[in-house]
Amino acid sequence: MRGGRIDLAPRLPKSYLVRTELEQLLTDLEEGDPVPSERDLAVRFEVARETVRQALRDLLVEGRIRRQGRGTVVSRPKMVQPLQLRSYTEGAISYGRVPGRLLVGWDDVPADADTARDLGLTIGTPVMHLERVLLADGERIGLESTFMSLDRFGHLRGTYDPTTSLYAAVRASGVELGRATERIETVLASPREAALLECTTSLPLLLLHRRSVDLDDVPIERVRSLYRGDRIAFEAQLGK
Repeated sequence: MRGGRIDLAPRLPKSYLVRTELEQLLTDLEEGDPVPSERDLAVRFEVARETVRQALRDLLVEGRIRRQGRGTVVSRPKMVQPLQLRSYTEGAISYGRVPGRLLVGWDDVPADADTARDLGLTIGTPVMHLERVLLADGERIGLESTFMSLDRFGHLRGTYDPTTSLYAAVRASGVELGRATERIETVLASPREAALLECTTSLPLLLLHRRSVDLDDVPIERVRSLYRGDRIAFEAQLGK
């Protein structure tokens, strides 16, 4: 500390300095362009390959680069989802991406304490549980787990295609979404979640909890969504 100021420069790890140089290098490349090998980068920056490897890991986690075969290429920009009361489908399309879903499971389960509270039910009441992998241009970017009242929405089993927008099906049944409360935090994937999202258990994920109600404040859903932090970002517009 000099003159009341904290001097961070001497403490910067080499991997951070290499990462800074790599970020500059990436600005001159296009999506899909190959990134130089660890060996080439180590020679260029005159550092150990492990130092380069750590810098590349950081950029992988941030979604700036991705693995392709045995090499590494520049990633496309993250998909940005507005924090609004609309479906994943609408958000993906607005960003120029093709949405999709893979059905993991669609079962009836007893409501636990949190689900019962959010849906206004008694603990143990059967609820509909829909779990799907979210796709953007065929890439797995999220895992969505939705709980809904079986009495109110059980009829969707006969008409709803789970690879399409659930909100569109809810609206088609005559129920309009009124508002939602959403909480966001960061977590690491469990082995099962990592397998479904085709990522490692060390990749940071964005965990979203959402509770939606209709225009009369009657609960519609309780949703737990996991998103790959290297593939997606969220945006909110704030005002007074």
